[in-house]
Amino acid sequence: MLATIPFTRDLVLVGGGHAHALVLRKWGMNPLPGARLTLINPGPTAPYTGMLPGHIAGHYSRDTLEIDLMRLARFAGARLILDSATAIDRGAKMIHLAGRDPVAYDIASIDLGITARMDIDGFDAHAVGAKPLDIYAAKWRGFLEDVRQGRSAPTVAVIGGGVAGCELAMAMAHALHSADATPDITVIEAGPDISGVGSSARAKLRRAMHDLGITIRTDAQITHILDDKVVLSQQPDVAATLCVGAAGAFPHSWIAQTDLPLHDGFIVIDPDLRVKGDPNLFAVGDCAHMPFAPRPKAGVFAVRAAPVLYHNLRAVLSDATLKPFRPQKSYLKLISLGRKSAMAEKYGGAIAAPLLWRWKDRIDRAFMNKLEDLPVMRPTALPAVVARGVKDDAQSAPLCGGCGAKVGNTVLQQTLGQSSQTRHGDVVTGAGDDAAILRQPGGGFQVLSTDHLRAFIEDPARMTRIAAVHALGDIWAMGAKPQVALSSIILPRMSAPLQQRTLAEINAAARDVFTQAGASVVGGHTTMGAELTIGFTVTGTRQDMPITVAGAQAGDMLVLTRPIGAGVILAAPMAGTAPARVVAAALDTMAQPQHIAAQILGAAHAMTDTTGFGLAGHVQAICDASGLRGEIWRDKVPLYEGARALSDAGVHSSLLAANIADAPTIGIADPLMHDPQTAGGLLAALPPRQAREAIDALQAQGLEGWIIGTLSDGTGPIKIS
Repeated sequence: MLATIPFTRDLVLVGGGHAHALVLRKWGMNPLPGARLTLINPGPTAPYTGMLPGHIAGHYSRDTLEIDLMRLARFAGARLILDSATAIDRGAKMIHLAGRDPVAYDIASIDLGITARMDIDGFDAHAVGAKPLDIYAAKWRGFLEDVRQGRSAPTVAVIGGGVAGCELAMAMAHALHSADATPDITVIEAGPDISGVGSSARAKLRRAMHDLGITIRTDAQITHILDDKVVLSQQPDVAATLCVGAAGAFPHSWIAQTDLPLHDGFIVIDPDLRVKGDPNLFAVGDCAHMPFAPRPKAGVFAVRAAPVLYHNLRAVLSDATLKPFRPQKSYLKLISLGRKSAMAEKYGGAIAAPLLWRWKDRIDRAFMNKLEDLPVMRPTALPAVVARGVKDDAQSAPLCGGCGAKVGNTVLQQTLGQSSQTRHGDVVTGAGDDAAILRQPGGGFQVLSTDHLRAFIEDPARMTRIAAVHALGDIWAMGAKPQVALSSIILPRMSAPLQQRTLAEINAAARDVFTQAGASVVGGHTTMGAELTIGFTVTGTRQDMPITVAGAQAGDMLVLTRPIGAGVILAAPMAGTAPARVVAAALDTMAQPQHIAAQILGAAHAMTDTTGFGLAGHVQAICDASGLRGEIWRDKVPLYEGARALSDAGVHSSLLAANIADAPTIGIADPLMHDPQTAGGLLAALPPRQAREAIDALQAQGLEGWIIGTLSDGTGPIKIS
């Protein structure tokens, strides 16, 4: 009996700001039953503002700086949608996105932060805003590497002489000194002096900047920006191969196009953090304006607002009483001074010392540790008394999603071997290849396959794209043109309105993938169950006999169109060990259709798609069907970024042991050769010249392909060399 509590309300968090990150953590510790949580953010991570100057200076790595939103979302049981909000329809309660259909909400919260994009001629073409932080940090890393390699002069202009501009200027100066470059950095301030601090702090900032060789231009008016300089009115030009905007806080442009109540472009909120006049919408952090307690834009207020936001989100979803947010009137400023030294200012007084940097470092690391120190998914402990065989067969790790949840190949072959082999006269081949082949009455052939995936991400639209590409792989591998598809969907228990919303997201994603592949979705079946599962039955047509695994010839080269390592990457998040960027990059690849690659490989002697049985298992399938022996060149096999490190750390799919047993190899022992793939690459056997031509043709289309081994006469296990 299914006893799970159904989802009845959608709570959508727009933006991965600090307040929302803290809400995710608190939600994971104490979720509200019946509420489905969704986070929308352009990327899988969000930089922590407190550590940005330290990262720019070289004191912190990129991984140290970034909040792992993917891990937080998994901990909170939230859907993570990697996209950018572009509009909000409050009447229909829909968040519009840049790259997919809108997402519906019952309650939503906005925590987008701000930008530093400035309305200066040439800024968009030749400068970068200090916010959003991730864009600036990436630009800086590229610039610093160019300086190290001698490709760029170390000349930098920083627009804005406030705390942020001065702090970043000192950080960049320190990093350039550390790179054995002599920095030429100029801070351009429109006012008469450094702003945002008292006289004591101002004097200390000037001294620290002077020691780092930083020039300050005050009362400076910028006319325009060129690719190598900033042009000022009535002052000499400022040389700049990198120009950074850090003057003030600017709202995201799309917010101004909405009907939200705004003050200077920022969303006006009430003390309970709800948008003024809207009981279903919240806003928090730098994108919000608090008329009841005006404060400067500072991350400390978002952090302090998080517990109130968490309480009030739960309250409106459960008809409880809301709390007011009462921000403090003053706060301690800790300002990095480039080197491992910092300045503290409060109530007009200021002191600077290396000890303060260590204090700031401890505060910042404590904040990040709070978001990283999350409970890890552990296998359910066995009861004291169990049936014989349970302890031997119990999984040592949670059951994986995707192809990692498949039944092993040996079990399948034994079962299929016992089934009736009586065939209809139109059936050319049945079980044992990628798809069944049927002879069509009017000539030509139809191929038929079905596949489904246990969800490994909570975003139903992205999961649908991957499941559709995965199902189409069988059709593409046989050189057939996709024809029609039927969907088979299992939804978790949810109310009728949420069923409609979820199916709308699934259907839109499915239509997009199948239309791009030249096929139509003509129907399907849905039911509710314990967890999201998405599958498709797909047909395709081909005039000539479809490509099978049985036609390979001795001397053929093995061509692979996609990296391997998806199994360990999908298994790692359950253990809390997968970097968000690694997972997101793999998911992006898995969601890309392979119809163009299939066309290029359409003359292969044999072909399959690399999926659940791993690369070695699928090479062995070609060898067994073709009466050949295979060799895989390990160093030529492409791997997803991060897969090797995860595998070497002992991360593996729950299907790995079965795959190794089903396709034993000789030579180099490498678990990744047996790693189950989801929406994996096409694996084709081609003569050497045609294989090289296929690689060239793939590259000409902006795709990738690799020759990863060869086939020869003989039988026996695959050799990994």
